[in-house]
Amino acid sequence: MRIDAISIFPDFFQALDLSLLGKARDKSLLEFHAHNLRNYTHDKHRTVDDTPYGGGAGMLMKPEPWGEALDDLLGAEGFHEDTVIIFTSPAGEVFKQATAHELANVKRIIFACGRYEGIDQRVVEYAKTRANVRLVSIGDYVLNGGEVAAIVMVEAIARLIPGVIGNAESLIEESHTDGLLEYPSYTKPASWRGLDVPEVLTSGNHAAIAKWRKDAQIERTKDVRPDLLGE
Repeated sequence: MRIDAISIFPDFFQALDLSLLGKARDKSLLEFHAHNLRNYTHDKHRTVDDTPYGGGAGMLMKPEPWGEALDDLLGAEGFHEDTVIIFTSPAGEVFKQATAHELANVKRIIFACGRYEGIDQRVVEYAKTRANVRLVSIGDYVLNGGEVAAIVMVEAIARLIPGVIGNAESLIEESHTDGLLEYPSYTKPASWRGLDVPEVLTSGNHAAIAKWRKDAQIERTKDVRPDLLGE
């Protein structure tokens, strides 16, 4: 998979050099490139924003640099069916584990990371003529820019690529994989500061352990995220 990110702060993405994602890049399981939007400006101030038509607070990102950036990454012509352009936006669909699974099968993703009050809507409309477009939010809150949201999504997506996670079975029982939160986990010692590991987990009875874990998933989900159960 190839992932590109367009931003006025490309250094944000240095975090992706760390841990498992850094190793995945070293193994060529994942290719990532960050691009500075200001490289596609032509004035001495490298301007990427202007005042919005109709008035209102704040500044809006201009379409010209974005158009040049997308053309540079995609080529001047044609529609790229194997590419998804994600505009990080609080006005987009909410990113979920199911979204990560969908995007893990895409050949190429381009993240368009807005700043200020967002990006001129015409950039979104133009992008739709070049590739598949999704507006995506990581939650019902507002960030200063889209870089952090893009990093969250890259990590959630990339870890699903075969070979990135050493033990692929660990992906099966994670929170949200089956619509429930993950069950509580314990390791040695069996007793710590007066708190004991549930006896069933040390019993060796795998059927009983499986039942306990499923019940614990349901109970935790009911307590913490009842919305996932439709309650």
